[in-house]
Amino acid sequence: DGYIVHENMKMSSDGESDQASGTSSDEVQSPTGVCLRNRGNRRISAEDLNKRLSLPADIRIPDGYLEKLQLTSPSFDQPLSRRSRRASLSEIGFGKLETYIKLDKLGEGTYATVFKGRSKLTDNLVALKEIRLEHEEGAPCTAIREVSLLKDLKHANIVTLHDIIHTDKSLTLVFEYLDKDLKQYMDDCGNILSMQNVKIFLFQILRGLAYCHKRKVLHRDLKPQNLLINDRGELKLADFGLARAKSVPTKTYSNEVVTLWYRPPDVLLGSSEYSTPIDMWGVGCIFYEMSAGRPLFPGSTVEDELHLIFRLLGTPTEDSWPGISSMDEFKSYKFPKYKTQPLINHAPRLDTDGIDLLLSFLKYESKKRMSADESMRQPYFRSLGTQAYTLPESISLFTLKEVQLQRDPGYRNSNYPESGEWSPPGININTYYVSIFQKN
Repeated sequence: DGYIVHENMKMSSDGESDQASGTSSDEVQSPTGVCLRNRGNRRISAEDLNKRLSLPADIRIPDGYLEKLQLTSPSFDQPLSRRSRRASLSEIGFGKLETYIKLDKLGEGTYATVFKGRSKLTDNLVALKEIRLEHEEGAPCTAIREVSLLKDLKHANIVTLHDIIHTDKSLTLVFEYLDKDLKQYMDDCGNILSMQNVKIFLFQILRGLAYCHKRKVLHRDLKPQNLLINDRGELKLADFGLARAKSVPTKTYSNEVVTLWYRPPDVLLGSSEYSTPIDMWGVGCIFYEMSAGRPLFPGSTVEDELHLIFRLLGTPTEDSWPGISSMDEFKSYKFPKYKTQPLINHAPRLDTDGIDLLLSFLKYESKKRMSADESMRQPYFRSLGTQAYTLPESISLFTLKEVQLQRDPGYRNSNYPESGEWSPPGININTYYVSIFQKN
């Protein structure tokens, strides 16, 4: 009793055999009491599990904080062991619920509640995602995925997981707090964004995705509600509850993971083998939505969604999508033979480079969709300067002089400054934290 047995050392974050990429190397080499048995089984005690989950993922302590606490910080001849490091962090307050003050309740779902909070360590606002643990079932797999992946994803365009607090009754994820999500931002702009801002937001989406995809992590649930924006205009990928580490091509995935409006046609037609291109279709849909001010394919059912896609891009044929005629799902719907419509007629605010980029995402064959990394080097982004593509992972795009947000023409009830650079006004983030628990 009290032990968790892993029969397969290649278990992924959601419990399927895989080349898991969500585990840091120091966890594997942990000096805690983990018994590795000769036959490949691994036993982890409940106490050790609690310690591992409680270790902060990203530690940002203000200068002088140790002195303020009057904690001595002796010099060490050798690096701290993981156990000593954990003890030191615990003294400071990481991994403890009492370190955070709960403020407003932002949303509640089936297994989790999200609060706005404040860190006593830094005095910064945080988002507290409190996940209830049912002893019969353990931690929800979506929570395990989110923890295991976000602990290792450190990028300027990915939401930061600051701390993890594990108790008998709950698992609390402490995230950085951002002012709004992209859906709320677009709503408050009357869905009329500056095209410069569209470009800046899209580039940041691609930056975050390229980083994930390079590490073989798929997001799988891209939508405006899962893209957070702070008052500087910095955009960050969030809600990795459906994300997972990418596996070998023969791996079977669930095809019920992506919000309907942003779901690619291969998944809509039942494909259970997919890779990083699943996210790129969603990028195209979001790009269009920012540019045109309305969703691209707002279908109410799978069949309706496919109809909307085919009416714009043309009903697929063997030429445009080899193998489509033998797909049982495709044959069962008996779609009319729609012709391709010029995309410029539907997105008149996009220039030629923008239309070309949009079309590169909306390919029926997933392997033909342009990757996030390649997308950032396309002519559409030339105005952002040559340094945008080579920025270090942790550096904000807004450190470049070429990158400045413009006033959005449709913004309502806004007090713009008389002079100086404009930054989007802070608005309530409730929409995002409620939306992450709702199904489309």
